[in-house]
Amino acid sequence: QVQLVESGGGLVQPGGSLRLSCAASGTIFRINQMGWYRQAPGKERELVATMDNGGNAKYVDPVKGRFTISRDNARNTVYLQMNSLKPEDTAFYYCKADIQSGRWTVPTNFWGHGTQVTVSS
Repeated sequence: QVQLVESGGGLVQPGGSLRLSCAASGTIFRINQMGWYRQAPGKERELVATMDNGGNAKYVDPVKGRFTISRDNARNTVYLQMNSLKPEDTAFYYCKADIQSGRWTVPTNFWGHGTQVTVSS
């Protein structure tokens, strides 16, 4: 059994910052890629940023230069530092991790339940 639990969302004014965390727990042999996605009301879920287990990060254009993804492999945790937040960043943010539960098992994508980020004055 694997669980992903996000935290750190909330209400922030435009230009403010938030730091999201996502911790994976359970039967984990290896975590490959970890990432953050978001879904705004009435829109499809979209990719925000990913990081592989070598520390290579990728971002979508709207968040480049403002968001930073990082991970602590010892704690099976991925973070998303969000600076210079804009109202259009308002969404439910989800964590996803590609996790191998055992040495011989096939990696599986797991999702967290999400955390709300609201950017408003």
